[in-house]
Amino acid sequence: MLPWLNEHPVTFPSVDIALDDPDGLLAAGGGLSPEWLIEAYRRGIFPWYSDDQPILWWSPDPRMVLHPEELRVRRSLAKRLRNGNFRATADQAFDAIIDACAAPRNDGHASGTWITDEMRDAYCDLHREGVAHSVEIWRDDRLVGGLYGVALGPVFFGESMFSREADASKIALVHLARAMAAGGGRLIDCQMHTPHLASLGARGIARSAFIGYLERWLDDLDRDSLTTPAWSFTGIGE
Repeated sequence: MLPWLNEHPVTFPSVDIALDDPDGLLAAGGGLSPEWLIEAYRRGIFPWYSDDQPILWWSPDPRMVLHPEELRVRRSLAKRLRNGNFRATADQAFDAIIDACAAPRNDGHASGTWITDEMRDAYCDLHREGVAHSVEIWRDDRLVGGLYGVALGPVFFGESMFSREADASKIALVHLARAMAAGGGRLIDCQMHTPHLASLGARGIARSAFIGYLERWLDDLDRDSLTTPAWSFTGIGE
């Protein structure tokens, strides 16, 4: 039976009991306050559910990750980075980024149906706490792509990305990975496999290995150190 979490205290079961089918489903209930979300991410857990469901918590196995130094930039993407007249910023339009990630795609299907109003408000609260961050890609003054996620110590936990022009979300990830590689960032959590992320060098690792990274890098940090990224977001786009 799936464990049900009360709103207090903030506590999660071991990820070892997560289901195989659906992959990684761990628990239901709890809350989406900054305390809940920070504790979830530091333990390798994230929320993912739709409006007609309770809060569901996941920790899939394997886990898709990208080591910043393993970023793969193919020739066509490198050309677009050089000649596309894009401008990158960080934390300048968080609300607009999360709204764009939740909006329907051009084919009419919802790309972020799991970004409920409750989820949106929770991550905006986390952004105001300085824990959730965004990378924006602009052409002139128009937002054409970007991503958002949670930064704890040397780890960035990616949540969602979007593009309004070809490769704009990839360009956001390139800027993030380069800033992390230059500033001491160790890992980008991509959660689950997509061809889009695999093309950039992300790969699956065992959940136990992923949890081992988090325990090694995050467990001994106090709250201030935990929620201060190991790299500088202000360097993105410079």
